Amino acid sequence: MARGKWQQAEQMGFDHAWTYDHLNWRMFREREWFTAVPTMTAAALATTRIRIGVLVASPNLRDPVYLAKDVTALDDISSGRLILGIGSGAPGFDATMTRRTEWSRRERSERFAEYLQLTDMLLTQPVTDFDGRYYVAKQVHSHPLCQQTPRVPLAVAAAGPRGLRLAARHGQYWVTTGDPNRFASAPYEQALPVLRRQVTALEEACAEVGRDPATIRRLLVAGPTVGGVLDSRDAFFDAAGRFAEVGITDLVVQWPRPDEPFEGKVAVLEDVAGDLGRWQS
Repeated sequence: MARGKWQQAEQMGFDHAWTYDHLNWRMFREREWFTAVPTMTAAALATTRIRIGVLVASPNLRDPVYLAKDVTALDDISSGRLILGIGSGAPGFDATMTRRTEWSRRERSERFAEYLQLTDMLLTQPVTDFDGRYYVAKQVHSHPLCQQTPRVPLAVAAAGPRGLRLAARHGQYWVTTGDPNRFASAPYEQALPVLRRQVTALEEACAEVGRDPATIRRLLVAGPTVGGVLDSRDAFFDAAGRFAEVGITDLVVQWPRPDEPFEGKVAVLEDVAGDLGRWQS
């Protein structure tokens, strides 16, 4: 069943398709759930054109050395179509199922800075030595490196000043879900002031690290806090246009679930796909 969804997304003409990287997902703990690496492998083999990615790998689950090894393999299997979403991780199931003590917000932030730096190194150089506070890599050989050069694109999820500087320094994409302090979906119009402030902060972070802000794409994941995007074809294009006005370049929506108004929302995706070429031009 999942194979058909990836193929359908490609046939619809979308630019990229994603899976989450979690051990469980909130209310779906009792439902089927596969991890990201085998899912990405299957998606790569089921498609030929669409870019595929994970939103987002984090220190909660993966050592950076093992992550980099998986990423180079996936980039090879997909013939250079992989995007690596990467973030600091959050409290919750992923943070508590495999460790006794949950990391503090400060430790997550510090770990992520080191994690991102090391992952970047592992994906761009044939031999890596790294001795950090949290992570170690001793004579790690990376053969082959990624098909994409200088490495797979990184989509860095960030909201605070330090995270935005990391995104500006390392990312080809910056990822947001909207208001990080909101824990329920709200109409997309309410997200616009937050997104505008976030994009401004990202551009300021780019200036701090000496980067042209036009060289980083801005990806919004709708659904967790930003709702209403798939209510109708007109709602989608209205939302996409408003997001573009505040600086968002890429929009990701969640594939409709069977316990939602499933057929109606898939039909909206099909209607949207039929007009994508006109909107993108």
